[in-house]
Amino acid sequence: MNETARLIGDDPIWLILIKVVGTFAFLVVMTLLTIWAERRVIGRMQQRPGPNRAGPFGMLQSLADGLKLAFKEDIRPVLADKWIYILAPVVSATPALVAFSVIPVGGEVTILGERTALQLVELPVSLLVVLACASVGVYGIVLAGWSSGSPYPLLGALRSAAQVISYEIAMGLSFIAVILYSGTLSTSGIVAAQENGWFFALLPFSFAVYAIAMVGETNRAPFDLPEAESELVGGFHTEYSSLKFALFFLAEYINMVTVSALATTLFLGGWHAPWPLYLVGDGVLNTGWWPVLWFLLKTMFFLFVFVWLRGTLPRLRYDQFMNLGWKVLVPLSLVWICAVTAIRGVRNADLLGSQQFLFIGGGVVVALLILAFLVPDRKPPEEEAAENEVPLSGGGYPVPPADLKVPENPRATTVPTASGTRSRLPEAGQEPTSSTKEAPDGND
Repeated sequence: MNETARLIGDDPIWLILIKVVGTFAFLVVMTLLTIWAERRVIGRMQQRPGPNRAGPFGMLQSLADGLKLAFKEDIRPVLADKWIYILAPVVSATPALVAFSVIPVGGEVTILGERTALQLVELPVSLLVVLACASVGVYGIVLAGWSSGSPYPLLGALRSAAQVISYEIAMGLSFIAVILYSGTLSTSGIVAAQENGWFFALLPFSFAVYAIAMVGETNRAPFDLPEAESELVGGFHTEYSSLKFALFFLAEYINMVTVSALATTLFLGGWHAPWPLYLVGDGVLNTGWWPVLWFLLKTMFFLFVFVWLRGTLPRLRYDQFMNLGWKVLVPLSLVWICAVTAIRGVRNADLLGSQQFLFIGGGVVVALLILAFLVPDRKPPEEEAAENEVPLSGGGYPVPPADLKVPENPRATTVPTASGTRSRLPEAGQEPTSSTKEAPDGND
């Protein structure tokens, strides 16, 4: 049992309740501020002000929207399954709240005379708790789409299930290299292992895979395929309104905060002060309540990246999105894990020094780059290229082939009418007869 687990284990019940209420309040406030900041930042990107009427700088706009949702009429479709329809938003929001409980926000502090750690729960398998919560959360989305009794929410729910499963695998694989270097699944232990160096520099590929996977896991742009307004109206929550829709909205932004906090914990040193601030006063900025500030700044950096991506990149096609997960991230992650395991084994056996590692690693990278440039692009077979070749004129415009034969138009049959004659095309399967003749002008 580490020091953090011992401190949390000695917490009295009143302190546990304070932590629970504080964690919930922190997530709700972060959701309101993230929504406001997203609208303001995207507004600046698009050269418009964004919310600026409700409160100073429009900061109360998110609160006003939340109150408006609470007082809207709650509508339930006639074909919806009543109890599952009501349960789905709760199933979606609850795991999002639980997942944050294992994140260490700070180090050791004193609250009302009681020594404790700024973390609600400390478990030896904290990373598995986060993955389990992500897996359970998708059930709320699937149940919401199925219970609505409408095809569009069902399609959005199926997309979300495939998406979360795909990118959850890549996210889990990005954890393995971190676990190998830290030697633990505990989040506080991973933070302690980064005291002398953050893992984003030591494990850059794992950091890149996690950064991509966390965007796909939270259904955010450019990976917001389950909520593609242009295709599925609003996705799995199309038939929801009032507080039930607010719970889905809350779950999305709490998941954003959770994965951002987890990225801070795994790759940016957690609550440790950045260089060179941790050198000030023999590490005084890593004690007391200072770590909360560093943790919040790092988490808000990742939240800004979420907003930046939404305002910059267009939505991917679904096949491109799934190919990225299964054909790029997962295979490369497996190769990276094998490489990290081999490097750790060789270094622990003292077979090679640091300089030798750098030379060998640099040589491998150079060899891969040369191989990538030397491998020719895939070309179609000559026969297929000849069949697909489109003849062009001198000006570069496509022209029909010289031996093109235009089929003859079927001869029209004239039928008598009160005002004269009019033409009639032969019916399907009927051959034109010799009695057919061209219709007079104006009677076609």
